[in-house]
Amino acid sequence: MQMAPAPAPVHAADDARLLASARKALTIEANAVEALLPRLDASFAQACRLCLACTGRVVVTGMGKSGHIAGKIAATLASTGTPAFFLHPAEAGHGDLGMITRSDVVLALSNSGETPELIVLLPHLKRLGVPLVVMTGKPGSTLGKAASVVLDVSVPKEACPLNLAPTASTTATLAMGDALAVAMLEARGFTEKDFAHSHPGGSLGRRLLLHVEDLMRTGDAIPRVHAHTPLREGLIEMSRKGLGMTVIVDDDNRIIGVFTDGDLRRALDSTTDVRTALMSTVMTPNPKRIGPRELAAEAVHLMELHKITALPVADEHGKLIGALNVHDLFRAGVV
Repeated sequence: MQMAPAPAPVHAADDARLLASARKALTIEANAVEALLPRLDASFAQACRLCLACTGRVVVTGMGKSGHIAGKIAATLASTGTPAFFLHPAEAGHGDLGMITRSDVVLALSNSGETPELIVLLPHLKRLGVPLVVMTGKPGSTLGKAASVVLDVSVPKEACPLNLAPTASTTATLAMGDALAVAMLEARGFTEKDFAHSHPGGSLGRRLLLHVEDLMRTGDAIPRVHAHTPLREGLIEMSRKGLGMTVIVDDDNRIIGVFTDGDLRRALDSTTDVRTALMSTVMTPNPKRIGPRELAAEAVHLMELHKITALPVADEHGKLIGALNVHDLFRAGVV
């Protein structure tokens, strides 16, 4: 029975040696990325134009570590306005080639430019007439020669001290992919709102897609009283609805004021007889308000600007249709 090889011995290392190794690795990778700058030339612009003109999708492919980087690049492209997906080249050779159409562009990643699983795809891409953009460390390789455009991501050495594990090369390839995505993002005029539509579950999506009407309390949940309502009843309404305020409306349900904890403190500090006072004498008139179609982020801005914690929501006629406070915004993840 063959014995499993013994694990390699772990050599003791002090903090200084560990930090020195890490700094060396980061320096090598930073230099690899910096070396890409002079390579951003007409070839890079042509790669961008091919992708921008694509009426299908950018199919990103690669094997091994390059495959992991390809998946990240595909995700970045897709989230920044360029339809894209990752295709595993080994699976492509077993039926998934049908995922590539004549309207697509293929972006292939291979440090050596000789990856067999990618080379076997070349005849199929040729038949379809699909543009092929190749990111490789060997522009003169088989893949490089077959490409419509070659992007040189070569590095003098890996950050791995054995110069074996893909480290600096994958970092350079990822950085070139990011450069491609960002250049096309700006060329498309891709905005924050476009980004939010691709990320509805993220904080940016919530901040840019949620409107006040999505969060506001309506109907019986709105704290409201009239100007002639006694203060004690206004306090009961404010306490029962739990918004930290009550809205004062006229007979047509138009907002004429609000009453908050701050107004109560001011009333107690004054000569006002809180036992007989009416809401009209203790309210803050002409309060800040917001419309239902305003972004929830605008409600956050108003609350921060005016140092308040709740807002009535009014329609175009100034009538009360809702209310919300900072806790509603917190729960929605807008704050």
